[in-house]
Amino acid sequence: MDPSHIRNFCIIAHIDHGKSTLADRLLELTHTVAKRDMKAQMLDKMDLEREKGITIKLAPVRMLYEKYELNLIDTPGHVDFSYEVSRSLQACEGAILVVDASQGIQAQTLANVYLALAANLAVIPVLNKIDLPAADVDRVSAEVMSLLGCAKEDILLISAKTGQGVGAVLARVIAKIPPPKNGSSSMTRALVFDSYYDDYRGVILYVRVFDGSITKNAGFKMMATSSEGIALEVGALKPAMVETQELKSGEIGYIVTNLKTTRQAKVGDTVTLAKEPATTPLPGYKEVLPFVYAGFFPESNDKYQELKDAIEKLSLSDSALQFVPENSPVLGFGVRIGFLGLLHMDIVRERLEREYNLELVVTNPSTDYQVTLNNDEELDIKSASELPDVSTIKEIREPWVNGEIIVPNEYVGGILQLIATKRGRQKNLSYVDKRALIAFEAPLANLLTDFYDQLKSITSGYGSFNYELSDYRTEDLIRLDFYIAGEIVSALSIMVHRSESVSLGRSIVEKLKEVIPRQNFQVALQAAIGGKFIAREDLSAYRKDVTTGLYGGDVSRKKKVLAKQAKGKKRMKRFGKVDIPAEAFTVMLKRN
Repeated sequence: MDPSHIRNFCIIAHIDHGKSTLADRLLELTHTVAKRDMKAQMLDKMDLEREKGITIKLAPVRMLYEKYELNLIDTPGHVDFSYEVSRSLQACEGAILVVDASQGIQAQTLANVYLALAANLAVIPVLNKIDLPAADVDRVSAEVMSLLGCAKEDILLISAKTGQGVGAVLARVIAKIPPPKNGSSSMTRALVFDSYYDDYRGVILYVRVFDGSITKNAGFKMMATSSEGIALEVGALKPAMVETQELKSGEIGYIVTNLKTTRQAKVGDTVTLAKEPATTPLPGYKEVLPFVYAGFFPESNDKYQELKDAIEKLSLSDSALQFVPENSPVLGFGVRIGFLGLLHMDIVRERLEREYNLELVVTNPSTDYQVTLNNDEELDIKSASELPDVSTIKEIREPWVNGEIIVPNEYVGGILQLIATKRGRQKNLSYVDKRALIAFEAPLANLLTDFYDQLKSITSGYGSFNYELSDYRTEDLIRLDFYIAGEIVSALSIMVHRSESVSLGRSIVEKLKEVIPRQNFQVALQAAIGGKFIAREDLSAYRKDVTTGLYGGDVSRKKKVLAKQAKGKKRMKRFGKVDIPAEAFTVMLKRN
């Protein structure tokens, strides 16, 4: 295909603004997929994506329309997968920005627009869902014009559900998005914007070729990981794999490799030929670092090996997943996994439970902390139980994030209050029409548990939230431990700011009282900082009536039996073990 007839573009939007539905209509209009094979969310391969109505993995597809080759990438909309979006934008020359005509601009819309403008892409604004009764075309058009600085006639009005106006989108893509530029280098270079592991074919790379070409059976090299392999097959996705003899400069396609793991072919890496390797990689590669960690334990220790095997298989197709074995005195053997965010954690948990039939206990999510010891040694700890002795610590630094919240004007007061309760600081407040954009900074640990739920609750579902990691700051942080029946349970330990420790200790102890079942002896539930207890609740014992078989006779008989029972309870209290249910380890997820 002549490069001047190629258009590479992606669709960006906030969650649930209609990206995947628009992609479906484009596939129909270009006859890429036969009408009988068509189904909703055609490019979403996972059952989870269809159920939740969100895109989790990006999906490329090649469409032929008139005399043009259109390469589309459908991207995820959630903040947890923004790294995938940024790689997709690097592979394109243009982006279709979809905005819901009833909801208007949301936090992730802004984040994706900034990424697109930073990548110098041609942005085509599209207002979707204009057929809805709640659609407010004039208001939302004004928001888009203010954001992009475009004219009203530049904004396309469509309904992806009914297909109204979708033809104009294709015409605008061909007219406005520039064709790929001729390669600046004679050496072959291609950007990996996604990779996954296929059980039968090995690692498959989704690439955009910038310079040169990659032919079938060519030897290649990954520039960041230095891994070498063979391109067993190359081709395009339509959306099924269609083999071709080579991928030329400007084209988007796939490479089936003989690599054994996606860790050898990371997203953002540059592919070059092994015979004539390029000297400079394509810009934009960076290591994806997780910043939410949680312990995953099987309900029965016999299933530990199954859990480990399942996570290893899952990590083959998810290069962002990082894990290390973990051992807890209460929960036994498990795995500590790093995630890009809470949605990423939920997706992984559901996939493990569904695809591998595992019953899991998941501990409270935490972030990582940087610790400097008195001897200036630096430590990076992923859970509170790893914290060394307090007397050896010079300072502890925790991650802070820069966040943006977009809400209707009437909810601003409630949101500012919410940010203050999370130790956050408001940085900026601006108004666009009937919406407010609140910029703030806050410690990541305080946003991990129920911040998103509280935001949705305060704003009646209208608030949207986006964040990115800022830096690590020294704070007065301490470890809060929990004791059950006099024994410390390290899996429940958390890192907190000293100012929040007492109230948090009390609320968690009260929560534990609700979820831990009563025993035959009294159980003390305690929160402690170091050796000092700051909160306590008692689970009263079951009382068995041991005097039921005694009729008449001297009262001393009754006293004797009750004294024997009291003695037994004292002994039981010394040696009895408390069975801690799985819910006790997730009390932090829903504090209120």
